[in-house]
Amino acid sequence: MDIPALQARLRRFSDERGWEPFQTPKNLAMAMVVEAAELLEIFQWMSPEDSTRVADDAERQTHLGEEIADVLVYLVQIADRAGIDIEAAVDRKIGLNAVKYPPQ
Repeated sequence: MDIPALQARLRRFSDERGWEPFQTPKNLAMAMVVEAAELLEIFQWMSPEDSTRVADDAERQTHLGEEIADVLVYLVQIADRAGIDIEAAVDRKIGLNAVKYPPQ
């Protein structure tokens, strides 16, 4: 996935709709949390075992993909507005986690 291209696409999408003034990092983070709750709702009453079989139900899998996309879109927009290089941030965090949680 080309994150900078996605960010540019999302900026154009927002500009075309006049949403830019409302898409502050704070507002985007709040919207992302709402979408994350909708993602969680899919699994709300499933057993852990049932959750591993979500791909067996095409309708549920489609819904899951839509909610994952919503969360990702908001996350990408937050990073864009805040000047965060997502790839660099992820690389750094994986490195920090490798130190914090060394292999057994």
